[in-house]
Amino acid sequence: MSKLKTFLKRKDIEVSLKRYGIDALGAMAQGLFCTLLVGTILDTLGTQLGIGFLTKALFEINGVGYTIGKFASAMVGPAMAVAIGYALSAPPMVLFSLIPVGYATNVMGGAGGPLAVYVVAIIAAEFGKAVSKETKIDILVTPIVTVIIGVGVAYFVASPIGKGALAVGDLIKWATTQQPFVMGVLVSVIVGVALTLPISSAAICAALSLTGLAGGAALAGCCANMVGFAVISFRENGWGGVVSQGLGTSMLQMGNIVRNPKIWIPAIAASAVTGPLATCLFKLEMNGAAVSSGMGTCGLVGPIGVWTGWANPSAEAVLDGAAAIVPTAGDWLGLALIAVVLPALLAWVFGIVCRKLGWIKDGDLKLN
Repeated sequence: MSKLKTFLKRKDIEVSLKRYGIDALGAMAQGLFCTLLVGTILDTLGTQLGIGFLTKALFEINGVGYTIGKFASAMVGPAMAVAIGYALSAPPMVLFSLIPVGYATNVMGGAGGPLAVYVVAIIAAEFGKAVSKETKIDILVTPIVTVIIGVGVAYFVASPIGKGALAVGDLIKWATTQQPFVMGVLVSVIVGVALTLPISSAAICAALSLTGLAGGAALAGCCANMVGFAVISFRENGWGGVVSQGLGTSMLQMGNIVRNPKIWIPAIAASAVTGPLATCLFKLEMNGAAVSSGMGTCGLVGPIGVWTGWANPSAEAVLDGAAAIVPTAGDWLGLALIAVVLPALLAWVFGIVCRKLGWIKDGDLKLN
């Protein structure tokens, strides 16, 4: 056993919640962002603004024309796998070998591909790391082992994992349509909390293909946390804090939350209100890329995702019956209220109450 521990330490193979549940998951979301999300945004901008070089098919593969955005989206599997490998400190030969592993896994995983890639890429990367530089023919052994293990495991588990993730996502979406108030609260609060924790709410939403009303509730929760913390910490952090938290991430407050969990109350309470308002009153649907549901106001990706869903629904949303629409003034108003205005007002009010009760004191929300 001691020899195994020594070997794993030498290979930097660490089986831990932080390594797999935080580092790998967060990196996966970045891979999603740089391909699927960016590709969707480029296609939408090209279509809506009439930008020729964004709407023109630059080449064909098996008779299918690809725009810049469509090709970027098609690379989501390799990007996720490489990002995960990077987070696991995979050496170059392993990292590059994850490209075909990610592509094959995402294809075999279907609509639930992101979760399948997450699982398979971790397994392939760790096996690749284990054999890396252990032989004199490393240039052959490492990529062969990584690809065979990765694609081989994917062949058996990618489809079941993908279908399982899709089933869970479908259940959440179905429950949200049946019980929009209750599920609006639950989805908004849970995904909003995930956004602020050092895990990836974006990856979770992508893995579950969370679109439609459930995606709208998730967006509400994420915005409530980001905008909420930006507003209630204004006296400590000023406009710099508004930008870093409101357009960056509320995760910056995790250190302060550990010291005083009560500072989270205004943001969570705001999400519990805006979630059901999104589902019951405004019928706000996130029909863009599912990853957008878990991004909130980070770079305004969440609101942009709603817009792209109106103009160019994602494949996941289309499967659920979504279609392109021309947004009304009411749609734009609902988006503005749920994403920015209500989270700011509600968190500000709840923050005042918490300060008066002594739950939040001056300096509790100060960012280092």
